[in-house]
Amino acid sequence: MKPILIVKTGGTYPDIAARCGDFEDMFVRRLDSSGGFVETVSPFAGNPLPELSSLAGVIVTGSHDMVTDRHPWSEKTAHWIRQAVAAEIPVFGVCYGHQLLAHALGGVVGDNPEGKEFGTITIRCNHQAGQDSLFKGLPEKFAVQACHSQSVLQLPPGATLLASSAMDRHHAFAVGTCAWGVQFHPEFDAEVLRRYIRRFADDLAAQGDDVDRLLAGARETPYSEELLRRFQRLCR
Repeated sequence: MKPILIVKTGGTYPDIAARCGDFEDMFVRRLDSSGGFVETVSPFAGNPLPELSSLAGVIVTGSHDMVTDRHPWSEKTAHWIRQAVAAEIPVFGVCYGHQLLAHALGGVVGDNPEGKEFGTITIRCNHQAGQDSLFKGLPEKFAVQACHSQSVLQLPPGATLLASSAMDRHHAFAVGTCAWGVQFHPEFDAEVLRRYIRRFADDLAAQGDDVDRLLAGARETPYSEELLRRFQRLCR
């Protein structure tokens, strides 16, 4: 059976990794253990990306880097993602992965003009989400974990907008029938989110956020988590 590949575009902070695992561990915990093999590759660490024909699907993680930095490993990964989409290999990009997917396909990524979006927030799905193979059947509004300062400012040509938040219009999009990007973090639980809020507390307070309110509002996000298992089933 072909594996689902987690393309790790960075690592979390050491204290979070020690308590909650690194990014790939967070994803694996959310996936169905009976749903097949999962492998990880780290292009930011110099690992080569595999042949696409060997894969059932691809998950691209978040990162503390910025897509706009245009690191050579990131640009090389973007080219590989573009090939995956052309080959109709299922792709699911998360946060940095969402932005890298958009960049790879001709979208525009940059600083979110509304500022940093952190916390358990509500996204609203549009009517097109109801027709999408990954999002259909989900509530019109549901909670997700947000933790980002850059956003997809312009979707790639031909992309379909699926969901928005109060601070970010492009929280989820699809390209064709087998590629999706989500700005939010379906792999994060409430503890991980709180740890990120505390780490960025000064920046969040400086932009006018109530950090105590963000911490108190952190909660689990079951509909968001379910998207990963849905993607896993689509890959099979």
